[in-house]
Amino acid sequence: SEEIVDMVAEDDKVVIRSISRGTHQGELMGIPATGKKVQVDEIHIVRIKDGKMTDHWGLFDQAGMMAQLGMMPGGN
Repeated sequence: SEEIVDMVAEDDKVVIRSISRGTHQGELMGIPATGKKVQVDEIHIVRIKDGKMTDHWGLFDQAGMMAQLGMMPGGN
C-alpha cells in the first residue's frame, strides 16, 4: 500500500513524501522472498506541464528496506 504523508505544490513542481508498505513475497535485487513486512519512506518530485507529468525524480530508503529484510544491521 502507499500512504501520502505530505504533498506540496509550487510553480510547476509537486513534492510528495510517502510511505510504501508491503510483504516481501518474491525475489528482490537477488534476495529470495522472506515473507517479512516492510515499510519504506519515499520522496518524489514531479514537474507538471499542460496538466501532464513531464519529469519525475524519486528517492527511497533502500538501506532501511534492506535492514528490514535482514540484509543489513539495524533491521526490525
